[in-house]
Amino acid sequence: MNAGDGQVIRFPAAGKAPARPVLAASVAVFRDGKVLLATRTKPPADRLWSLPGGKVEAGETLEEAALRELAEEVGVTARILGFNRHVEIFGRDAKGAVTHHFVVASFIGEWLAGEPRSGPEAGAVMWADPLRLGGLATTRELGEVLRRASSLYRDESPA
Repeated sequence: MNAGDGQVIRFPAAGKAPARPVLAASVAVFRDGKVLLATRTKPPADRLWSLPGGKVEAGETLEEAALRELAEEVGVTARILGFNRHVEIFGRDAKGAVTHHFVVASFIGEWLAGEPRSGPEAGAVMWADPLRLGGLATTRELGEVLRRASSLYRDESPA
């Protein structure tokens, strides 16, 4: 079965170079002026704070993937307000070979229900001030993603 037949393209096993970038989606969920963050539990960003999200499955939209991952990872439901930006995450080994490459479509959302919980993919969760992350160890572009998301959220949310 090939990808065109509806099979999910899996990320390669450790030590194998990816054949192509992996498409993923995330969502900056806002509630009472705070944004939901979670620590990743798997490489390449394990133990770093980030937005809930993950791989897009064949046959689902980017928005559907972001909301599905949000529910699966932290048990929260939200509604998508709009698109924020994309982020590319990739790394290379000592010889320069690509070890991972993700293209993440990041959305802005508004909390609807559910209290965040940790699980197999989210080690810890918290509501944080999107503009004051302090000394948190975060994924590479999280600060910029949250600055833009916060600004867009203020423009999109009802007064």
